[in-house]
Amino acid sequence: MIARYTRPEMGKIWEDHNKYSIWLEIELLATEAQEKLGLIPAGNSAKVREKAQINVDRINEIELTTKHDVIAFLTSIEEYAGEPTRFIHLGMTSSDVLDTCFAIQCKQAGEILLADLERLAEILKRRAVEHKYTVCVGRSHGIHAEATTFGLKFALWYDECQRNIERMKQAIKAVSRGMISGAVGTFEHIPPHVEEYVCEHLGLTPANVSTQVIQRDIHSEYITTLAIIGSSLEKIGIEIRHLQRTEVLEAEEYFSKGQKGSSAMPHKRNPIASENICGQARILRGNALAGLENNALWHERDISHSSVERVIFPDSTISLDYSINRMCVILDKLLVYPEKMMYNLNLTHGLIHSQKVLLFLAKKELKRQDAYVLVQKSAMRTWAEKIPFKQSLKENEELMKHISEAELDSLFSYDNIFKSVDYILKRCGIEE
Repeated sequence: MIARYTRPEMGKIWEDHNKYSIWLEIELLATEAQEKLGLIPAGNSAKVREKAQINVDRINEIELTTKHDVIAFLTSIEEYAGEPTRFIHLGMTSSDVLDTCFAIQCKQAGEILLADLERLAEILKRRAVEHKYTVCVGRSHGIHAEATTFGLKFALWYDECQRNIERMKQAIKAVSRGMISGAVGTFEHIPPHVEEYVCEHLGLTPANVSTQVIQRDIHSEYITTLAIIGSSLEKIGIEIRHLQRTEVLEAEEYFSKGQKGSSAMPHKRNPIASENICGQARILRGNALAGLENNALWHERDISHSSVERVIFPDSTISLDYSINRMCVILDKLLVYPEKMMYNLNLTHGLIHSQKVLLFLAKKELKRQDAYVLVQKSAMRTWAEKIPFKQSLKENEELMKHISEAELDSLFSYDNIFKSVDYILKRCGIEE
């Protein structure tokens, strides 16, 4: 299922061939830098670059014996490139390669996610404009509150999407840090210029200080950002699931020709895509917690983080890529039912206008609490007897001493909710 909604580029980022290709580039750049400093004979990196090949099967085969992935990789490269490889990895430790590569992979994945978010934002913007004057009921505590517009729901999600775009940009910037500093980060066996050279050519920033690893608070920031974005998608998914409930049915996921909702009940049309996304958000949060646990390592380094990261970073980036792309499809094709929205607005017989009546009476020099009591009395009668709220108000003799029937009738209009919609959309950066 995930393959249908996840572009192959994301999965390939975490495949061995991409990883080993990045490792080779890091090793060759480090060798080039040392050649330029006169620390090793010139031309070795070029000779290795010419002959080296990435043979994933052979690397895996060697690792069965060495039980060490970087040594297996270097051994395989030596088999192809021969004697010039004697200067490869000079003065470096495995984590120089692993962590610098990890930064590149996270950056590559982050840039895909950023493009996904920008696509989602465009869909949200379009639908916010489309439905800016589509009246629907607003709910608080799951109960009808006052009228709003369906476009403002999209505007709310668009605004949050913009914040997630900024979070993703910051996370990419934070995680784009490389390290070529040797066994415990002291540059004892390799000069700092090599690190600067490698990072510059790879589009990374050198870590200010490292031990044998780049510190994991950086990666925690990245993976918690993914979880935050997932929670935003979950928020949208939950809203769609509620709106698609049979009793509500103000909007629903597009149901394609030939699609089936249930093996038992032919009538079923279920919000399965939104449910999938809500489930994926749980995975993202769980992985974020595991990422936070990785921050505390023993002394200059242990590898307790490594096995965790090999699972949670591919899983989280692929999961979020899937979720954003699937949400784009949901929102782009979301079926909206304004007539049902209006029907639902009237379910409470006009009670959603209660605050307008309260505020009008308060402006008539009634104490606000006294006005509240008068309006609530009529509201409770409507709840109990299911009579129109306007009728209940008109039959409240004490209340009608302070308002005319014409004034009361004018309060039962939805026109006033439109007056600031364009202002709100513009403040969110949404303009036609």
